Amino acid sequence: MSAIDDDDVPPLEILELPLGEWHRARNARMVEFAGYHMPIQYDGIMAEHLWTRENAGLFDVSHMGQLHLSGEGVEAALESVVPADVKGLALGRMRYSLLLAPDGGILDDLMISRWGQGLYVVVNGAVKYDDIAYLLDAVPDDVTINHMDDHALFALQGPKAFEVLSRHASGDYPLDSLRFMTGGQFRLGGADVWISRSGYTGEDGFEISLPADSAVAVAELLCGETEVKPIGLGARDSLRLEAGLPLYGHDLDPTITPGMADLGFALSKRRREAADFAGAARILAERENGPAMKRVGLTVDGRQPVREGADVVDDAGNVIGRVTSGGFAPSLGAPIAMAYVPLALSAPGTQINLSQRGKVHDATVTVMPFIPHQYVR
Repeated sequence: MSAIDDDDVPPLEILELPLGEWHRARNARMVEFAGYHMPIQYDGIMAEHLWTRENAGLFDVSHMGQLHLSGEGVEAALESVVPADVKGLALGRMRYSLLLAPDGGILDDLMISRWGQGLYVVVNGAVKYDDIAYLLDAVPDDVTINHMDDHALFALQGPKAFEVLSRHASGDYPLDSLRFMTGGQFRLGGADVWISRSGYTGEDGFEISLPADSAVAVAELLCGETEVKPIGLGARDSLRLEAGLPLYGHDLDPTITPGMADLGFALSKRRREAADFAGAARILAERENGPAMKRVGLTVDGRQPVREGADVVDDAGNVIGRVTSGGFAPSLGAPIAMAYVPLALSAPGTQINLSQRGKVHDATVTVMPFIPHQYVR
C-alpha cells in the first residue's frame, strides 16, 4: 500500500445554502461555516445586532440538521441518549435537551418538538452527521430517522417579528396562540411550514422550517417588510452571547457535562429520579456535589474584548480555566465573555484574571443573561 500525499486528497466540498445566491445578491460577505458558504454580515455586525434588538432580523440557519424520528418506541429510544422527558412532550410543544455520550459528556445540544407523526429534532450543523450516526447506533431498527435535507430553516427574531409574521402566516389557529417553546403547522408564502416561537437571540421570535424550494420566495416576502433585514452569522453570535446562550463547539463539547455547563434545567425531574439516561451516575453526582469547573458569565473591565481561547489565571499566573466565548456587546457598550472557572470562583461578584496575548485583563463573574430575555410565555 502506498502512502497518500496530502496533495492527492481532494478538498472537502463547501456546500451552498438554498439562499446562497440570494445572500450574495445582497452583498453579503460569505465565509465557510459548518461546511457551508454562509453570510457573516451585510451592513456590519454592530448595525445588524442593534437592528435585531430594535426591529426584526431574518437569519438563514439552513445549515442546521433537521431530523424527523418516527416509529414504535421512538420516545424511549430518544430518551436513551437525552435527559429530557420526551414521553411527556405534548403535541406542538418543544424542549431543549442534550445529546449525551455514555460518560455524560455533551455531544450536542438540540431542540425536540412533538409533531403529529413522530418527533422533530434540530441539531447543530457542524456535528449533524456525527449526531445522525450516533442516533442510528442508539435507536432500534423500528425507529426511522429522516434527515430533512430538502428543507431550509429561517429564524425571524426581534420585537417586531410577530407583527411581521402575523401578516403572512395562516393556519388552523392564530399565530398569537403560540407561546415560547411551542409550534405548529402554518401556510407561509404558498408553502406548508412549521413555525415555532423560539430562537437563539434572547428576543421574541420564530423559527421556520420550510421546503428548500420555497426559501427564496419566503425570504423575499419577509424582507419585503420595512421592519425586516437579513442578518449574518456575526450578529447572531453577539446576540446569543448577550443572551447567555452557549454555542456548541465553543462553550459545549464532549469534555463538558451538563453540570459544568450550568444546564441543569435540561435534566427533567422524571429522568433524574429514574437515573436512566446516558452518563446519569456522573451527571447526578455532579448535581449533588458540584462540578469541578463551571460555565460563568464575565464582564470585562475596559473596552478591549477578550476572545475565545484566552486563559483564566490565578494571581501567580497559573492557568486555572479558559474563555470559551467573548466579544464586545453592542447592547451594553462593553466587552463580555463566557468562561469555565473553578467552582469556588463561580459566584457572581468574584474577581477573575484573564490572560490574552500576554496581557492580563480584570473581569467580574456576573449573572447571565447579560441582557433580559424577551420571550413571550
